[in-house]
Amino acid sequence: MRIAFLAAPEGVEQIELTDPWQAAVDAGHEPVLVSTKPGEIQAFHHLDKADRFPVDDVVGQTTAEDFGGLVLPGGVANPDYLRLNRKAVAFVRDFVERGRPVAAICHAAWTLVEADVVRGRTLTSWPSVATDIRNAGGTWVDEQVRICDHGPGKLVTSRRPADLKAFDEAFLEVFAEAEARAAG
Repeated sequence: MRIAFLAAPEGVEQIELTDPWQAAVDAGHEPVLVSTKPGEIQAFHHLDKADRFPVDDVVGQTTAEDFGGLVLPGGVANPDYLRLNRKAVAFVRDFVERGRPVAAICHAAWTLVEADVVRGRTLTSWPSVATDIRNAGGTWVDEQVRICDHGPGKLVTSRRPADLKAFDEAFLEVFAEAEARAAG
């Protein structure tokens, strides 16, 4: 399965990109780094610059139809930037409307809020995003990982880097189910 990993040109939390990416590779999937601009993205370890990663595809030049699922890594700046980019928000919304699974960790739930896809759903996230989720019509829970299947497609959400093992296991299971369903 081709899996889109959506990240802003600057500000993604590196471990929240690289750990799920490697889990996807290890499970036989093809991760694709999608951003709002071509070139490279700058990852961070909290507030310190970390590594740079090459962009494979650009929102507006690709659609959810090209992928089986979407992973939204966090970092504070990453989703804050993405939620102000209408093409990135539309890209996320397109996955949900098509019923494709979406996985978001930490602050990445902000992008789900902006895409208006949390109403009636139960999610977890970094605690400071809880009020935004509630204000957008969702229910926030303080859990390591939460799988919500209310509405089209499943949402897999997680709180923080310490939850990455559970997040990886959950999103890979949900994405495998979606891939099996699509295969008939």
